[in-house]
Amino acid sequence: MASIELQLLLLILIANGVPIIAAAVCGDRGAWPVDGGRRWTDGRRLLGDAKTWRGVALAPLATALGAALLGWSAMVGVVIGVAAMLGDLLSSFFKRRLGVPTSGMALGLDQIPEALLPLLAVADVFGLSWPAIAATTVGFIVLELGLSPIFYRLGIRNRPY
Repeated sequence: MASIELQLLLLILIANGVPIIAAAVCGDRGAWPVDGGRRWTDGRRLLGDAKTWRGVALAPLATALGAALLGWSAMVGVVIGVAAMLGDLLSSFFKRRLGVPTSGMALGLDQIPEALLPLLAVADVFGLSWPAIAATTVGFIVLELGLSPIFYRLGIRNRPY
């Protein structure tokens, strides 16, 4: 994987990790559910309690800071953070429709949208090829699956996945 892809992978990890760290640090403070408790026509929550406005707001901010530290435009970081959160919300919506509980595991569905949407959002800016997008997405999946049990043991995550 080239340097650009590794840097993008780092920003995607920041975008997806900051909401988890914020939940561990802040607890319920500022953890207002994005769906406001609303339910879809199937009677299930739209997203669930784990998808909060705090996470949606902090991810783009932290990713903007990360991008600036890499010498990139903060706006690139904002785009990556927003796209990662959209991917996360999208996967949560589909998980609820499939009957997977909040914070439940859905291999692939939990990782692919959170990495793929940000990469597609900045593909033209960085001239990313499809193989580079695929490799970076796979890299995110491997890292996310590897880091989750570590975060669980450290008390940052409430589940080992």
